[in-house]
Amino acid sequence: MSHRSGQEDPERYLFVDRAVVYNPATQADWTAKKLVWVPSERHGFEAASIREERGEEVLVELAENGKKVVINKDDIQKMNPPKFSKVEDMAELTCLNEASVLHNLKDRYYSGLIYTYSGLFCVVINPYKNLPIYSENIIEMYRGKKRHEMPPHIYAISESAYRCMLQDREDQSILCTGESGAGKTENTKKVIQYLAHVASSHKGRKDHIPPESPKAFKLQGELERQLLQANPILESFGNAKTVKNDNSSRFGKFIRINFDVTGYIVGANIETYLLEKSRAIRQAKDERTFHIFYRLLAGAGEHLRTDLLLEGFNNYRFLSNGNIPIPGQQDKDNFQETLDAMHIMSFSHDEIVCMLKVVSAVLQFGNIVFKKERNTDQASMPENTVAQKLCHLLGMNVMEFTRAILTPRIKVGRDYVQKAQTKEQADFAVEALAKATYERLFRWLVHRINKALDRTKRQGASFIGILDIAGFEIFELNSFEQLCINYTNEKLQQLFNHTMFILEQEEYQREGIEWSFIDFGLDLQPCIDLIERPTNPPGILALLDEECWFPKATDKTFIDKVLQEQGTHTKFQKPRQLKDKADFCIIHYAGKVDYKADEWLMKNMDPLNDNVATLLHQSTDKFVAELWKDVDRIVGLDQVAGMNETAFGAAYKTKKGMFRTVGQLYKEQLSKLMATLRNTNPNFVRCIIPNHEKRAGKLDPHLVLDQLRCNGVLEGIRICRQGFPNRIVFQEFRQRYEILTPNAIPKGFMDGKQACERMIQALELDSNLFRIGQSKIFFRAGVLAHLEEERDLKITDIIIYFQAVCRGYLARKAFAKKQQQLSALKVLQRNCAAYLKLRHWQWWRLFTKVKPLLQVTRQEEEMQAKDEELVKVKEKQTKVEGELVEMERKHQQLMEEKNILAEQLQAETELFAEAEEMRARLASKKQELEEILHDLESRLEEEEERTQGLQNEKKKMQTHIQDLEEQLDEEEAGRQKLQLEKVTAEAKLKKYEEDILLLEDQNSKFLKEKKLLEDRINEMTSMLAEEEEKAKNLGKVKNKQEMMMVDLEERLKKEEKTRQELEKAKRKLDGETSDFQDQISELQAQIEELKVQLGKKDDEQQMMQARGEDEVSQKNNALKQLRELQAQLSELQEDLDSEKQARNKAEKLKRDLSEELEALKTELEDTLDTTAAQQELRTKREQEVAELKKTIEEETKNHESQIQEMRQRHGAVLEELSEQLEQAKRFKANLEKTKQSQEIANKELASEVKSLQQAKTESEHKRKKLEAQLQEFMAKVTEGERAKGELSERTHKLQTELENVSSLLEDAERKGIKMAKDVAGLDSQLQDTQELLQEETRQKLNLSSRIRQLEEEKNTLQEQQEEDEEARKNLEKMMLTLQAQLSDSKKKLEDDVGTIDGLEEMKKKLQKDLELASQRLEEKTIGFEKMEKTKTRLQQELDDLTVDLDHQRQIVSNLEKKQKKFDQMLAEEKSISARYAEERDRAEAEAREKETKALSMTRALDEALEAKEELERINKQLRAEMEDLMSSKDDVGKNVHELEKSKRTLEQQLEEMKTQLEELEDELQATEDAKLRLEVNMQAMKAQYERDLQGRDDQNDEKKRALVKQVREMEAELEDERKQRGLAVAAKKKLEMDLKDIEGHIEGANKARDEAIKQLRKLQAQMKDYQRELEDARASRDDIFAISKENEKKLKSLEAEIVQLHEDLAASERGRRHAEQERDELQDEISNSTSGKSALMDEKRRLEARIAQLEEELEEEQGNMELLNDRFRKTNMQVDTLTTELSAERSTAQKSENARQQLERQNKELRAKLGELEGSVKSRFKASITALEAKIAQLEEQLEQEAKERAAANKIVRRTEKKLKEICMQVEDERRHADQFKEQV
Repeated sequence: MSHRSGQEDPERYLFVDRAVVYNPATQADWTAKKLVWVPSERHGFEAASIREERGEEVLVELAENGKKVVINKDDIQKMNPPKFSKVEDMAELTCLNEASVLHNLKDRYYSGLIYTYSGLFCVVINPYKNLPIYSENIIEMYRGKKRHEMPPHIYAISESAYRCMLQDREDQSILCTGESGAGKTENTKKVIQYLAHVASSHKGRKDHIPPESPKAFKLQGELERQLLQANPILESFGNAKTVKNDNSSRFGKFIRINFDVTGYIVGANIETYLLEKSRAIRQAKDERTFHIFYRLLAGAGEHLRTDLLLEGFNNYRFLSNGNIPIPGQQDKDNFQETLDAMHIMSFSHDEIVCMLKVVSAVLQFGNIVFKKERNTDQASMPENTVAQKLCHLLGMNVMEFTRAILTPRIKVGRDYVQKAQTKEQADFAVEALAKATYERLFRWLVHRINKALDRTKRQGASFIGILDIAGFEIFELNSFEQLCINYTNEKLQQLFNHTMFILEQEEYQREGIEWSFIDFGLDLQPCIDLIERPTNPPGILALLDEECWFPKATDKTFIDKVLQEQGTHTKFQKPRQLKDKADFCIIHYAGKVDYKADEWLMKNMDPLNDNVATLLHQSTDKFVAELWKDVDRIVGLDQVAGMNETAFGAAYKTKKGMFRTVGQLYKEQLSKLMATLRNTNPNFVRCIIPNHEKRAGKLDPHLVLDQLRCNGVLEGIRICRQGFPNRIVFQEFRQRYEILTPNAIPKGFMDGKQACERMIQALELDSNLFRIGQSKIFFRAGVLAHLEEERDLKITDIIIYFQAVCRGYLARKAFAKKQQQLSALKVLQRNCAAYLKLRHWQWWRLFTKVKPLLQVTRQEEEMQAKDEELVKVKEKQTKVEGELVEMERKHQQLMEEKNILAEQLQAETELFAEAEEMRARLASKKQELEEILHDLESRLEEEEERTQGLQNEKKKMQTHIQDLEEQLDEEEAGRQKLQLEKVTAEAKLKKYEEDILLLEDQNSKFLKEKKLLEDRINEMTSMLAEEEEKAKNLGKVKNKQEMMMVDLEERLKKEEKTRQELEKAKRKLDGETSDFQDQISELQAQIEELKVQLGKKDDEQQMMQARGEDEVSQKNNALKQLRELQAQLSELQEDLDSEKQARNKAEKLKRDLSEELEALKTELEDTLDTTAAQQELRTKREQEVAELKKTIEEETKNHESQIQEMRQRHGAVLEELSEQLEQAKRFKANLEKTKQSQEIANKELASEVKSLQQAKTESEHKRKKLEAQLQEFMAKVTEGERAKGELSERTHKLQTELENVSSLLEDAERKGIKMAKDVAGLDSQLQDTQELLQEETRQKLNLSSRIRQLEEEKNTLQEQQEEDEEARKNLEKMMLTLQAQLSDSKKKLEDDVGTIDGLEEMKKKLQKDLELASQRLEEKTIGFEKMEKTKTRLQQELDDLTVDLDHQRQIVSNLEKKQKKFDQMLAEEKSISARYAEERDRAEAEAREKETKALSMTRALDEALEAKEELERINKQLRAEMEDLMSSKDDVGKNVHELEKSKRTLEQQLEEMKTQLEELEDELQATEDAKLRLEVNMQAMKAQYERDLQGRDDQNDEKKRALVKQVREMEAELEDERKQRGLAVAAKKKLEMDLKDIEGHIEGANKARDEAIKQLRKLQAQMKDYQRELEDARASRDDIFAISKENEKKLKSLEAEIVQLHEDLAASERGRRHAEQERDELQDEISNSTSGKSALMDEKRRLEARIAQLEEELEEEQGNMELLNDRFRKTNMQVDTLTTELSAERSTAQKSENARQQLERQNKELRAKLGELEGSVKSRFKASITALEAKIAQLEEQLEQEAKERAAANKIVRRTEKKLKEICMQVEDERRHADQFKEQV
């Protein structure tokens, strides 16, 4: 496109010359010739006039050369009237077709008008020359103007987008599309230029910058400059010269300019799409690569050239055509401009140098030369100077680079192998690296520009996005790039279709037109699905990605898969012939496109040499390393090799998910772009290239038509034609077309809408061809052209008539003049003759002389008359003087009034100034409020999102509440169970108390019998010790057994369930074993086959090993020969070459063999693994099935026996538990008393909580009321301010209205004079109307009773409607009869003139019929008025219903608020319950800890008691021994003295032991007391906590019930409200439907009435004609004959047309049905096929999953059975131990006798404490708990001390035991001595 140049007038290139357009000659020519458009090969379409119609063909005469051509009717397109020539918006064209659009664009283009609107589009045609329409003056001209106020321009589009963004706060987008060379980039630049000029920040903010900051002014406009300078940089790196365009953008871009709230630019962002990177390595003929390469080579200085190692243009292979200059441009200057732009964008010097290094390196990649080695395919690099240069530029090691290129490491299996590359592979790798390097550089550049343009300090409120992307492309053969571009344009066209018809819909809604919405965006969806759909069936891109993952995939397999999956798609076509070059065809909206899928897989994967990529990533140059930082995401050579060579694809699957294909990346980019565009308001610019020769003023019609199709302009026109594209304001329609309906509109004022309705009725247009809105009338395409034709014909008739009248008038005037001349000549002749007779007569002479003297006598009379005149003049003078005095007085008064008014004016001006100040303040306030509103809106959106989230949470909470309710029910059941257990425990307690009383009695008895039993104690001590040990063990076993019993019960249930499931599984397994056996037999057969194959493979392997050994020996020989040959190098160079070749072959063979060996090894391992696994599986399955059968039978038997045993044991345990329950019941009574006191306290606390909650709710209500009042006050204040402003406006308006009223009064006076004349004529009409009024009043009285009942009125209205329809039918019948009578009368007139009398009689009859018809008409009018009244009444009822609806909505909103409050309450309750649950858990944990401590203390006590008993037993033994010794005193004489001594010592020791024992007993008693106290405290705490819990549970239950009641009430209210709202809505809809029906009936009645009036008028006219015919019968008869014949011809032609139309309709309907049937059948077939496939796949997956599940279940069952066996053994053991425990329990009852007294004391103390606790308040719980915790801590400390003391006592006991043993030893020695003495004696 172009910049401004020259001094030409810019308006010539913007505005249309209307004088040329409104040329009457062209208008007359168009109407006379019936011009149409005819297809032409040269011009696209030619103008022609219709000469003759021949059925389906038409004979036309070409306007250019007068040649006559026969053309089919369907090929002809209508021509628009000359009024629409060079129209600015093509949507206004009445005939919307391709020819009219092309003609309009052509006319405008030849006139220099390159911009044209087409609905939402702005179509731009490249002028190929500079136009002066882009200057700052033009920008200012378009600034602030609306689109329709100025001619089409890119600035108008930019201005409308900018204004919409500021006013609506909606993001905008401008979409520029078109072919290469159409001017997309230039138009994008113009948009940016306009926005930078209009929205630059330094203009508005220059005054606000403080003078202190010196940098402030320097930074002004920096962002705008950078934004404008971003384009030159991108153009130099992304644009290139092509055949079509010298500066063609080879990438798409989306420039996003951010604006703040005030509309200033605050930042920008650029996104790029589909860079044509292949242009960097090769170019077509006469084309260039990217500009930067040429600019660098031409503009770099000597220093830079040496740094970058630059050479001449012809030295680079990648510059295919050398240096091709661009006309009018210098690469050197452009290079300097690019560098300047980079400096403006704040690029550093190092960054620029690094970028240029990479550019030079890309050129150096092309100069690397590879050669094919002799006798091998391996590539070699004979010279590495270029590689050295390249590695120097990119910071790599040369050796590593050459190795990576020539022999890269590729992963094969699990190992890496160096694979030699062929010349072709090496060349491909280098080119791919060059492309990838340049692409990464371009991406980095865009990122760097975005970084420079991004301003984080000022946040953008909204943005304008400019999309510059290639348009639709259709070549002979299209590749992957064209598919991506066309896919993008499909999506953009869908967006356009959608937005265009949404705007149409809004227009129709605004105008109140009934219209069923059609989403034309869906028309393009099938084609988009064909390309992008992921599954069911997958689209082309998905299939391409899928093929990229498959090994051995080729382009052919991809095409086959596409044909298989999408072959039946409506938008997809297979190649018709095998010889076709194209692989498949897609039907886009712009036409069919043939695609060739060559190298699509490579293009999609974009593979690179990953060895070189890693080297680049590890480069010493930081810039290069940053460019290649995403090395992990590329497709490597091993993956491509895996696709082409390996059979398994294992190497390829290693990196699955590490990279994404080009198609995936582009799809993601496009989806993001479409998401942003959908969130914006789009503006469409379509750029068109006029010719491929780059010539100005030349337009190729076929090229333009193709682009119009591809750009979607014709698609937009197609959509436009579906609606009502032509629309005219009422006033303009009436002014232009009133000539066609002269008598339709009565004289006087009439509303524009009513006038248009009457005109349309008079024109008798079909109702489908037009719609009448609120301010406009809408027409279908072509209707206005028809009206224009009729208007032109009417005007021509009028002008002809006018000319005839004028000519007649002039002729009559000339004739009258000639008649006057004739009569004057006669008078002259007569006078001349008389004079000739009298001239010689003497008396005549005397008369002539005397006649003058006769006046002298009259002088006195004249004087008297003069005097009288003087007197009159004096009188007049006096009167005038008096009037002058009065006028002066009035003048003074007026001057005084003027002064007063001036003072008032001054006051008013002051008030006005104040009002202006107020207005300014209000404006500032308004701005502030708007900002606040914007924030509030954003907050509102956030709040709405939150509300949605809260609603979701609410739903979750409701489900949670339901779960909680279920849990509560379960807890209720558990609580009831616990209560039952509590009752049983109380019963047990009571029993224990009774036992204690009995034990006390027994204790007294035992004390008496103690002395008697001391003798027996010696014998029972040994037994007791054993029994105590057993009791301990049994106590432990009992606890375990109780736990095991519970587990066993649960396991029993589980086992029963599992047994049932096992039985089911057994049945299933029985069925499946047979299947498995079949499978096993098949597997055995496969295994035998595999064994045979294995044998073969073993043989082959042995052969390969032998070959390998031979190769190794050959290698060793070759190495020896090499050493010998190295010594003889100078002599045998030829032999050396041959040996080298032999060695290379040997190495290659070795590599191949090693690869094959590895592959065979992997295969062998896989096969061995599979065979071994299959054998193991088969054996396992057989064993498992046999074992399962056995175990199931054994298990059933064991189950039954064990269940019987368990039942017996369970019965015994139940009996014991029942006894314990009775004891627990006694304890319950005491607990209930404490519970009652706690409940009273709980109730008091609950009442306090309720009162607090009520106070809280009241305070919230008050706060909300105050907030509402505040809001009301604020609203009142704003209303007052608004009212003040309105009053000031009203005063101004009233002043203007006063002036208007005064002028209207004068007009009214004039009209009053005219009306007075009309009154006389209307008097007679008044009498008639009065009579009608009386009748109407009667009918009104009758109707007033009917108004009360709506349904009766509806029935009556329906009856009236039916009557109206019957009357209309009768009228039509009457018309038909009248027409028949007319025809009869005509026949009679033809037969005889004497039938005039009969006609007179017919006339009378007709008059009577007319009178009847008029009466019916009057009745109809009365009915119509009734209908209008009912309509108004229904409207009032509708308004009432709307008020009720609003009220209901308010109620609903209140209910929603209540619901929110309730949700808050629920959340609080939940938090409280959670807190209580946590406290309960803590208390339970503490209780458990204390129970464990108590148990440990009891154990310690038991141990101490046992020690005490042992000591007592030893003491008794010692006493017995002492007595024995005393008895043996007589026998021993000598040792008595010694024995006495020993006795004394022993007695002393005994006393010491007794004292120690007593101390120990005291300590034991103290510990037991402490233990009992702790137990009692724990029980009290437990009871208290349980009471608290119960109280809280009760409170929670009550609250829950109340909340549930509230919820139910609220739900009921909500349901009632919904029902009421639904009823109201239904009633409203019903009333609206009734209204619509009534309106339809009224419209029908009106139409019928109008038709009847028309027919009446026609009949009246016919009656007048008949009267005239009666006066002149013979003359009228001939006229009637001619008219009747013409009418009959017309009728016949119309009937024939109607029949033909009916036939066409029937045929089209048949075709449509047939097509629909075919479509349904195809859909059914597709769905059946897909469903069948999916069902088979699902069945297969299900079976595999079932087999795996069964195997898992088998394994689990085996494990479960083993566990069950172990458990049963354990339970048997435990049951045995339980029986022993029961006997041990009986023995433990005896021990409880000693602790009874202490328990009674503690019980008394605890009861006292309980009484105190019952009186205490809940608030002291925490203090008591802390005190208890302190006590517990003290007790624990005491326990520790006691434990220490017990340990000390144990030590003492051990010492005493040692001493006792020593004494025993001494006693035994003494006995021995005594025995010896006895023997001696």
